[in-house]
Amino acid sequence: MNEVWVKAVPWNKEVVINALESGADAVIVEKGYSPEVKKLGRIRTVAEDGDIVPGKDVAMVDITSKKDEEKILALPSAMTVIVKTADWTIIPLENILAQRKNIFLEVSSLEDAMTATGILERGVDGIVLDCQDSLKIRSIVSRLKQGSETLELAEAEVTRVLSLDMGDRVCIDTCTDMHEGQGMLIGNSSGGLFLVHAETVENPYVAPRPFRVNAGPIHAYARVPGGKTRYLSEFRSGDSVLIVNHDGTTETGVVGRVKVEKRPLVFVEAVVDGTPYSTILQNAETIRLTSVQGAPISVVELREQSRVLMFTETCGRHFGIKVNETIDEK
Repeated sequence: MNEVWVKAVPWNKEVVINALESGADAVIVEKGYSPEVKKLGRIRTVAEDGDIVPGKDVAMVDITSKKDEEKILALPSAMTVIVKTADWTIIPLENILAQRKNIFLEVSSLEDAMTATGILERGVDGIVLDCQDSLKIRSIVSRLKQGSETLELAEAEVTRVLSLDMGDRVCIDTCTDMHEGQGMLIGNSSGGLFLVHAETVENPYVAPRPFRVNAGPIHAYARVPGGKTRYLSEFRSGDSVLIVNHDGTTETGVVGRVKVEKRPLVFVEAVVDGTPYSTILQNAETIRLTSVQGAPISVVELREQSRVLMFTETCGRHFGIKVNETIDEK
């Protein structure tokens, strides 16, 4: 889910406050109320005098017939289109999503929102929530923002573990306390990412830091929301990163701090369905991969035939975006 907007028409201060505090990306208000929104917090407004202007940046279309579908498809591709259906039907949305992007759907319930996120597998590009109930707004927005995607993780068999020399490794400190079984997907290849466990484990030498993933060297890939990857060297405070649970469920984490330090490294290779993948991590007892059961496994305990979780896909990446081409990374 890329965007969640909340509709505050007619003006409702409580709706705006709940949208802000639950992490919504924008609020829709009537002309003249954008300054009132800005007094409450930093969030984009959709209004005639707002940050996003109806008729210029966004169109709002009610679907009542086939002609309305054709009207949407005739709009400029760069324009965001908010679709509203009188009776909840999926087929018109499937037709539209198959032919263009930047489609938002107006909903009033979590059930409709979750259905919309799965249409044609990719789902709509955004949700507009029309709801006056404070508790529902918080619940729905939080669920949509956190449950960005579910991944199918695979069990990999470790085939090689080698000690390496020093290198620049990256710690990603987030604004989220992770728990056992959670971490980030990291790897040398975007096609094979290891679930590197958060530092949640009690240790006689270092206190747990459940907000941290000691991710790996600067060249490695990390999975981020939206099905993309980024180099660890690119992360900065305020960026988003994907926090992944051992069952494949995910949530979006905010990067609070990034630390790059020279440390001794270790190379780990593992195989999934006969295909080898690798990653490099800091060579220390506190750095762990993850078992199928969600248990953390220290890199110093890894041996041939150890089993760890990975995410694999057969594709290439161009600037972190999946592309259908063959890339051989070694």
